[in-house]
Amino acid sequence: MMAENDRRIVKITLDERTVVRRNADIEHERAVAIFDLLEENSFAPAGDVPGPFNLYLGIEENRLVLDIRSAADEPVDRVVLPLTPFRGIVKDYFLICESYFSAIRTASPSRIEAIDMGRRALHNEGSELLRERLAERVAVDLNTARRLFTLLCVLHIRG
Repeated sequence: MMAENDRRIVKITLDERTVVRRNADIEHERAVAIFDLLEENSFAPAGDVPGPFNLYLGIEENRLVLDIRSAADEPVDRVVLPLTPFRGIVKDYFLICESYFSAIRTASPSRIEAIDMGRRALHNEGSELLRERLAERVAVDLNTARRLFTLLCVLHIRG
């Protein structure tokens, strides 16, 4: 049986070969998501696979790829998920994020709060979808799914 502290990600690497230069807001979101994910996460591949884990996250041929490795960087599993089910949520999330980042510079506090509530709701929807899609292969808690969804969105950004 794995110890609870073994059921976690200790290193995460984004495959950024296709990534374009991002603005400061997006870079901040990426950095915060990675920091928070490494500080606290729950990540358990199916089976009694010993952890902790290194995770390489990327997009290949319109699929999300989670290359799960041991802390010694030995292959553990490779989970590939179609991105089609996420497309609408990610598109809507990008639009509401643009509104949010614009609003925080000029809008009233009540307007900012309203946009942020919508942003969080979409983020939660995407996170729950990710948890559902991963469920048979990897168990993650909601906060881990939220941070992974943020990183999935960051990887979606194209030129």
